[in-house]
Amino acid sequence: MKLGYISAGPEGETDLLLQEVSRRLIAHGLNMAGTLQINTRQPGRSKSDMDLWLLPEGPQIRISLDRGEAAAGCRLDTAALEDAAVIVAQRLSAADVLMVNKFGKQEADGHGLADSVADALGDGKPVLCGMADHFLEGFLNYAAGHAEELPRNADQVFAWVLEGHQARLATV
Repeated sequence: MKLGYISAGPEGETDLLLQEVSRRLIAHGLNMAGTLQINTRQPGRSKSDMDLWLLPEGPQIRISLDRGEAAAGCRLDTAALEDAAVIVAQRLSAADVLMVNKFGKQEADGHGLADSVADALGDGKPVLCGMADHFLEGFLNYAAGHAEELPRNADQVFAWVLEGHQARLATV
């Protein structure tokens, strides 16, 4: 079972790393399922809009709520995340790899992309997750000792995914 995660660095860095790795994997001929986060700055606002690009060919789904500049707390549109999760689940059988932009509270509580992560692992597919530090404990509980922290290096993450994919092919 290959379950890897990349701990958060500066805001948006993990998203860019996952985008680069997904580009390389697709160019290498692997079929992808999952999510990539796109953060879009808006003039006059301190918080970016958050969208998910659903691998491999879209669509792009807005997952942030605009609650106003003074609002505090979570801005996640859980209904939009669940819509995205349905599409990812439908694409998973054709995929070689599952990429999850961020394993967050929804996943730790068994929602969002949690079922797709479990299904991909059950099929022996490598799963790569972005990780915010404040969700790490929930993720590690979910992973039950099977998760591997990966370096923040696109070459090494790409190699890790390829190794997992090739190991799966050797057992099929």
